[in-house]
Amino acid sequence: MHILIIGGAGYIGSHVARELLDQGHRVTVFDNLSSGLRQNLFPDEDFIEGDILHYDELRAAMQRGFDALVHLAAFKAAGESMVAPEKYSVNNISGTINILNGAAETGIKYIVFSSSAAVYGEPEYLPIDEKHPTNPENYYGFTKLEIERFLQWYDKLKGIHFASLRYFNAAGYDVKGRITGLEKNPANLLPVVMEAACGLRQEVAVFGNDYDTCDGTCIRDYIHVSDLAAGHAAALGYLAKNGKSITVNLGSERGLSVLEMLDYARKITGVNIVSRIGPRRAGDTAQLTSSAQYAKETLDWVARYSDPETLIRTSWDAYKANV
Repeated sequence: MHILIIGGAGYIGSHVARELLDQGHRVTVFDNLSSGLRQNLFPDEDFIEGDILHYDELRAAMQRGFDALVHLAAFKAAGESMVAPEKYSVNNISGTINILNGAAETGIKYIVFSSSAAVYGEPEYLPIDEKHPTNPENYYGFTKLEIERFLQWYDKLKGIHFASLRYFNAAGYDVKGRITGLEKNPANLLPVVMEAACGLRQEVAVFGNDYDTCDGTCIRDYIHVSDLAAGHAAALGYLAKNGKSITVNLGSERGLSVLEMLDYARKITGVNIVSRIGPRRAGDTAQLTSSAQYAKETLDWVARYSDPETLIRTSWDAYKANV
């Protein structure tokens, strides 16, 4: 297949591109490099620099004759979305409308969308499966849920089939060490911990220790980015084979608290990483863990690399290669 990866120079996008290239697909990356890196591009893929908010640029890229596209071009910091919703409205929602209109105009029939477990909000039960009610706690999650609704309408009206991948906390780096470009201004826990381990920041802020969890800190389901990349490839295969849309969780089915992640990181890096307890962050839920049973049944997908040791070791290797 000839696949357009929008946001393919970013952290997750570069891993998805590498997985698809490894499987023999032809890959073209479309990215504005606002958070993506040229360092994350590969010689065996094509690259178009452009912005999803510039429809003419996007449409021109899509006219190259793609079988499918992967949409990873969204802002993703939950905390930031609560103080700058206008930024997330313009990029995530307006940008996606441009992508959908471009796909409809140029005849692209399959879309794999990078959604999020943030669409679920505060869990009514755990682990969370795809039947769980959707009630986002932060504006970022709201934008992801709205995009899923747009996808459903374009499926119905334009015949564009989609796979919406609701994944949990992406972490780690390529298990073969081929991708080491670091995220710009990371907000997720593990890269922040790695920056502290490398001396790029003095401490790790822990947002609240009074949640109803094992140690009072938030618990999240961390999924290795190489597992996520394999999930995107499996979703493309599902769309091509079945010709119908699907919404599916990708998760490790294991929860780690903030303090547990810090303890693992201190042991693996050998660095006494300093942490500081601060107030809760708006939009954070106490605990999110997934059920990935549906992904196993429909995509024949399981998380292979999402244990804490691999998550932290591959991250540490990437940071040591840069710092």
